[in-house]
Amino acid sequence: MSLRGKALIAALLLVPFTAFSLWVVARYGYTGFLTLAGNEPWGLQILLDLVIACSFGIGWVAGDARKRGIAAWPYVVMTIFLGSIGILSYVVRRGLAPATPRSEA
Repeated sequence: MSLRGKALIAALLLVPFTAFSLWVVARYGYTGFLTLAGNEPWGLQILLDLVIACSFGIGWVAGDARKRGIAAWPYVVMTIFLGSIGILSYVVRRGLAPATPRSEA
């Protein structure tokens, strides 16, 4: 699949997922997930799984962005505070905007 195709799929996920996430935060607060994780073993398991997956995602974003000459830090910060919204945003960025590959020195 082409980069543009992947970016389109990421954008189709990003828009409704971001809207849903904003609704959840507005309704339950930014740290509402901590209450669930503290009260329910499944909530804690999902939180830990998200942290692990996003950590791997941050590693991929940093490496891929370096190769493409894209600043990774905005997407890393977004991922730390917004989870997969940051990674999806990076996939959209890398597929739709031109990159300036850096040469290996």
